[in-house]
This record gives sequence, C-alpha cells and structure tokens, in this order.
Amino acid sequence: MKNCIIVFIILFAAAAVGFAQPRKSKYKRPNIIIILADDLGYSDIGAFGGEINTPNLDYLAANGLRFSQFYNVSRCCPSRASLLTGLYNQQAGIGSMTRDQHQPAYRGYLTENTVTLAEVLKKAGYHTGMVGKWHVSNTVEKSDPKEQLMWLNHQVNYPLFSPIEQYPTSRGFEKFYGTIWGVIDHFDPFSLVNGTKPVEKLSKNYYHTDAINDTASSYIRQFSKENKPFFLYVAHNAPHWPVQALPIDIDKYKDTYKAGWEAIRKARYQKMIAQGLIDPATQPLSPLYGNKSWESNLTKEWDARVMAVHAAMIDRIDQGIGRIIKTLRQTGQLENTLIMFLSDNGASPEVAQVLEPGFDRPGQTRSGQLIIYPKNKDVMPGPQTVYASIGQEWANVANAPLRYWKRESYEGGVRTPFIAYWPKGLKLKKGSITDKVEHVMDFMPTVVELSKAEYPSIYKGHHITPMQGISLVPAFKNLPGKAHDFIFNEHVNGRSVRAGKWKLVKLSSDMPWELYNMDKDKTELSDIALRYPKKVKELDSLWNAWATKNQVLPKPGK
Repeated sequence: MKNCIIVFIILFAAAAVGFAQPRKSKYKRPNIIIILADDLGYSDIGAFGGEINTPNLDYLAANGLRFSQFYNVSRCCPSRASLLTGLYNQQAGIGSMTRDQHQPAYRGYLTENTVTLAEVLKKAGYHTGMVGKWHVSNTVEKSDPKEQLMWLNHQVNYPLFSPIEQYPTSRGFEKFYGTIWGVIDHFDPFSLVNGTKPVEKLSKNYYHTDAINDTASSYIRQFSKENKPFFLYVAHNAPHWPVQALPIDIDKYKDTYKAGWEAIRKARYQKMIAQGLIDPATQPLSPLYGNKSWESNLTKEWDARVMAVHAAMIDRIDQGIGRIIKTLRQTGQLENTLIMFLSDNGASPEVAQVLEPGFDRPGQTRSGQLIIYPKNKDVMPGPQTVYASIGQEWANVANAPLRYWKRESYEGGVRTPFIAYWPKGLKLKKGSITDKVEHVMDFMPTVVELSKAEYPSIYKGHHITPMQGISLVPAFKNLPGKAHDFIFNEHVNGRSVRAGKWKLVKLSSDMPWELYNMDKDKTELSDIALRYPKKVKELDSLWNAWATKNQVLPKPGK
C-alpha cells in the first residue's frame, strides 16, 4: 500500500509539472533551407527558361512558388551580408568587398550591430548548419606576394583565413564546412575549413559542389535525429569562375552552345513567355550586348566550350539538390521543410582568363601543375589547370531578357530567379508565379515569423540595427501583405531606387539618372527621365537621404 501511495504521488507530481509547462503550439515550426548559387544568371535554370538540365529545381518550382521580381544586391559578399542579417549590406558593414576600409559601412565583415539568421534561429531552438561559401569576413592576407601565392598554391599552410571571431561558427552556426574566401579552385578549394580547422587533405576525386551538397545531406541526417527543427544555409561557390566541371557533365553540353548567342537567348526568351514568367508586352528582349554576331565570332569553339562548362556546373548543383531532397524525404522532413533557392547576383561578365595569379588566384595546383590563364582563348576551359569565365556575351545570354549583369544596379545585376517550396506551408496553386517585389533582406523577417523567434534589440552587449525587410509569408499564403515602399542599392558607384512602378538607376555616380516605368518596361529599355523630371528629383532626393543615413556616402577615400 505504501508503494502504491508513493507511485501515485510521483505520477501526480509529474502530471502537475506537465500542466505547469507551457502548452505546445499546434503549429510545428518548419525546417528552413536556403540554397544560394554564385553568379547564376536569371534564365539559367530550366524553371526560368534555361536549356540547362535542372530537373530537381524544376520540381521545386512546379510544386512551389516562383518569384519573377526578386532582388539581390548585385555582388557576392554584399548579397550574402543582406541575406544573413535582414539589413541593407552597408548597414551590416559590407558596402563593398571584404577588405576593411575603416568606415562603418565598409568594414568588410558582419559588424557587431548585426545578428545572423543562424544566431536568431539558434536562440529559438533550431539546429543551425552551413555549407559552402562564407565570404562575409575580413580576408587575412600575407604582406609578401610570394608568400601569399605559395599559400594559394597549397605549398604552405596557415591556421586562419580571417579573424576567428568572424567565422560562421562564431556567428550562430553549430556546424560549418566550406570556404571562408570567395574565388576557389573547384577541385581543390583554398580557405576550406571544417568548423574552424583548415582541411589540408582531400580525396582523389574531390569536387567542391558535390562536397557541399553531400555535407548538407549529412547535416540533415544528423539534425533529424532530434525532435527540433533545423536551419541549413547551402551557399554554393558554383558557377562562379573559374569555370571548372567534371568531364561527364561537360559532355552533356558539348554541342548545345554551338548554336550561338542569338539562338540560345531567343530560345530562352520564348520559353519564359511560354512558362508565364514574362509578358512580352511589358518585358521585351533587350538588344544583344555589343551586337557581336555569333557568325562573325572568330573563337566559336572556345566560346561554345566555356558556356558548356558553366552549364555543367549548374547541372552538378542540381544533381546534389536532388540528393538533398531525397535525404529530406528519407528522414521524413520534406513535407515541413521550406526550401528557398536563389542566386547572389546576375551572371558575371568578368573575363578571368586575362587575369594573373595573385590575391585569391593560384598559379599552380597542389601537385605543382601550372595553372593557365588563356587570354588568347587558346586552351580549352573546364579542367582544374585552366582559369576562365564566360564573359559579357554569355552573361548577357544567362541574364536574358535583362540588361547588364553582376555588379550593376540594372535588372541583369540585381534580379535573381527565386523558388520557394514548402508542401505543408504554401497555400496556393502548385507552380504559381508571383511578380511581388521582394529582396534578400526579407529572409530575416520571414524566418523570425515562421520560427516564432525574437529579433533582438541588444545581442552580446551590442545594439542591433532593426530589420529592414518584410516577411515573405503573405506571399507564401497568397495574401496581400505589406509591400516595400522603396528598395535602394549602391555598389561601386552604380546605384538605384525602386519605388512601386518607378525605378531610378545609373551605372556610375558621374552619369545621369535613368528612369523606368517597371509596370510597362521591366527590361529597362525606354528611359523616361526627361519626361518626368519631378519624379527623378524626388527619387534622387530619397536615394541621397538613404545613402547619407546609412553612411553609404561619402565613399572610402573620397
């Protein structure tokens, strides 16, 4: 009898404790995965008009939601800074690249007034992991160029690629496998770390895109063993130059781009119309850059090959995304996982083959093979020993139907393909397309809302800048939601402001503003600045007020 009384007391106490605990919400918070490509063009993937084989991304799009007017910040590290913090990149300390220029907006790392998605979600009870390209911390450089080159060539090793307090594991990520710097050899990447430890030995058949995707799958398996949600940031280095891919993937596209710039671009445009992504009445195909015809091109073979390698790199990303989807399905996580895919900027016009070794570009492989920069297009791109890129003509194709490319504030630089997939959470017709104007800084308010997290005003003793974005959740639920009143941009003196249907933009600070009606002219072909001088003046004043408030101006050294 005494034992029975004891058992009853224990059970009653346990029940009382249970009642004393907060009730669990019926709302099960989703897992969140952000997949970011590097220098992928607006129309590269199949779901956005491309001929590149991307069945897994196409699956996400066909069963999810596509955004046709989603904005990044036109360059790698600024976009990443905005994405991770929910702020304008200048507010987060990365107004340019990753060198410290000793002005608040140009510190070159995520400054102490910021919190990352991982820091917010970790505090809310999420597992947090990252794989891939970090590129939002100050780069540690050697004062002697010869020593720097030896480091890049893997001939010497040093423990840190940036200050340790700026590593992902110091900014909320429990796990990290990837590169701290930006440019890498895709077969043997510089600045590769596991956590904080440099990875000094790689497998014989190492390819970085596969390592990123497979590590992501590994993290999912580990995180899924516990009854708590997870956040995973999958930040690819591909298809950023040097374009390097596996022969089996390149071979798929060996003849594809022999059709030339004009044919590929027109085919993409027609496919986008058929997909319902664009209306040709408001978004005509912009003129071919430079009007250089494929027929008159004297380096057809090389140019067809370089784009084939670019396509192969994207194809390989998609293959790995397929494995991530499979892992989510096997672990029972797919239904309640929000997957978001985008690019950090438009396709790159850079011409890597005219560069030389130095800063972040090696001169030899680890085994001592000479790396070739074929400025005369006399060595075919693709293998580890060749550094090359697609250049302006193909970048113009990759961003079809838009003008310009990476770095610029025109649509070809700042507009990204964006896909959201969430079987349990999206409340709209599968395969829907929205033209709502959204931005990478919108990820923070989105994950705060979905995770029931709190965005702090003070973190680790520092005052935190309030979020600048707006939640994407209304778009996921097919509800009106709040719209951006303005979206500002500035990078290397290019600048723009989007205000409803109006967009004011220029290539450089010493050039005149151009004005476009984005309801009627999404390709930015008809400059109406002279017709609407008051609107130009109004938006110019708004841009300058924003730039002054956020210490975008004066620029360092000015």
